[in-house]
Amino acid sequence: MVRLFKHYIPHAVLFLGFLDLILLILSADLAWALRANQIDTDPGSLSQRALPLLGYAVTTLAAMVAVGVYGPESLRSMRFAAARLLVALGLSILALAVVDFLLPGQTYWRSILLYSTALALVLLLLNRALVGGILGTSAFRRRILVLGAGMRAQRLKDLSLKEGSGFSIVGFVSMTGAGEQVPEAVQRSEIPDLSAHVAGLRASEVVLALEERRNALPLKDLLRVKTAGVHVNEFSSFLERETGRVDLDTLNPSWLIFSDGFSSGRAISSVAKRAFDILASGLLLLLTFPVIALFAIIVKLDSKGPAFFRQKRIGLYGQTFELVKLRSMRTDAEKDGSKWAEKNDPRITRVGAFIRKVRIDELPQVWTVLRGHMSFVGPRPEVPTFVRDLDDKLPYYAERHMVKPGITGWAQINYPYGASIEDSRHKLEYDLYYAKNYTPFLDLLIMLQTLRVVLWPEGAR
Repeated sequence: MVRLFKHYIPHAVLFLGFLDLILLILSADLAWALRANQIDTDPGSLSQRALPLLGYAVTTLAAMVAVGVYGPESLRSMRFAAARLLVALGLSILALAVVDFLLPGQTYWRSILLYSTALALVLLLLNRALVGGILGTSAFRRRILVLGAGMRAQRLKDLSLKEGSGFSIVGFVSMTGAGEQVPEAVQRSEIPDLSAHVAGLRASEVVLALEERRNALPLKDLLRVKTAGVHVNEFSSFLERETGRVDLDTLNPSWLIFSDGFSSGRAISSVAKRAFDILASGLLLLLTFPVIALFAIIVKLDSKGPAFFRQKRIGLYGQTFELVKLRSMRTDAEKDGSKWAEKNDPRITRVGAFIRKVRIDELPQVWTVLRGHMSFVGPRPEVPTFVRDLDDKLPYYAERHMVKPGITGWAQINYPYGASIEDSRHKLEYDLYYAKNYTPFLDLLIMLQTLRVVLWPEGAR
């Protein structure tokens, strides 16, 4: 994987995205030349149209990221990829049409957009047919040697066998001979030179997956492997990189303290984040005020009670703030106290089911963002009773409050709606990853991919 701004991106995705960007520029240029030839005009020099070409390519690529074109399912299924590509290209045309409306006289002619979109669809599908399948083969997966043969080693084995995995395990080495769960593991005593063994397997990385590291850490072996130019990684760090979450089952305070993350350099990111929140929330409130007002009236007419729902939530550093949303439940929904939302929850009103599904009920939260209690991106803010309960039952739960809560977040786009302690545990793993690694780049990825969740609302309650 390649690390960009503290976030890992698979080599295959990065390579495919780069090829897509080139093909998008090419399709736009071909469309430009085709249209110029049709109307018998000079297309001009490449330098004159470079900015519009790049604008088209970047806008379309962003739409592709937003709808999940680079997700695991899209890389495995041509049919799935084609459907998402059509949606992405349609969104790109809408976005560029808005740009053309706001900046009249620009070169995004409707005819050029139509031609470039048709060409792009053909070229992008060909790219996936020719390259996408190859990227999924073992030739493009990192070769991993695992030191250990216990439960942790078995977990890595299971992870490597999942579709879309970016690595393959070329061997296991049992370091202690105790608690083995991987029968194919080779005993360390049978390997004269571990460094030579790693080279013979052509492993690009060695992962330390010992169950008990006390007095068992093979420092001499690891030093020789490291000085031979092979990357050595620790189990928790490897899982964080491969899954995009912090694994609570193996997490210990020393790893959280000494691993990369929570850096002081993110103070600059925090300033940029707040500036974006102010500008974007102010603009979004102006644009969505008619929608909020319309649905506030509909909610009021649909069921008894206020149009807006107000509730105390826990925010940054555990401070309490008031959250405002369009009401989607009956007014007596919490007469017996706060409860998890359920599938087909009877407390949800007719209009509430719709506004929850399309996320319109979340729009008034933008006011909370403008006031500074929330951000656009961050962990989901929970009610105080849930927080007290989860803080007692889940380790490191308080650490998720080291960043502002958000309307959308890393957990929200990677895990379905949580309605149990176990769901909260899984979401906490994603929240800790975000709190540990957040940058404006990760925020941008999350905001783009939130569109995928809105368009295909799996698990929304």
